[in-house]
Amino acid sequence: MAEMDQKLPSWEKKPEHSFQQWMESRVASHSTRRYDWDALKFQADYDPKYRRAQMRYVGTGGTGVAKDTNVIPSEHFTFSTMIIPAGNEGPMHLHTDVEEIFFVLRGKIKVMCEKDGETWETIITDRDVISIPPGVYRGEINIGEEDALMCVMLGSPAPIRPTYPADHPLAQIKRD
Repeated sequence: MAEMDQKLPSWEKKPEHSFQQWMESRVASHSTRRYDWDALKFQADYDPKYRRAQMRYVGTGGTGVAKDTNVIPSEHFTFSTMIIPAGNEGPMHLHTDVEEIFFVLRGKIKVMCEKDGETWETIITDRDVISIPPGVYRGEINIGEEDALMCVMLGSPAPIRPTYPADHPLAQIKRD
């Protein structure tokens, strides 16, 4: 009995669903998504240069959005797209529990990394990818002249909310 009480992994077909219903629940079409400009609004409220939007497909990502019923549930990762307006940035932040992947679909993004006082940066553009290990601070700036569009993957369905360097102003902001 205890076995039946356990929750099925998100990719398992529920007994009450047909094969068609199950497979349709695994599709997240672009036409049913919307860009969420509020997911990181607390950052943009502090400084408009942090304004960017997330469109979630699999899981809720690392932005702190607790629930989104319009995503494919995930057991091991999240997948979303992000728009970063020209000149805007994602501030330096740290994921302690997951690697994070940025895949640029369109645009020119400068990625900065820091660990133990050492810094490194690179520029990624259309169809470039970077995988940043857990425990490495990362930030990104759209250095192009148009909105950048990138895919973001995190290696957990519900990663620990990222933190900011202690001397960064966003480290002092309390989120809801």
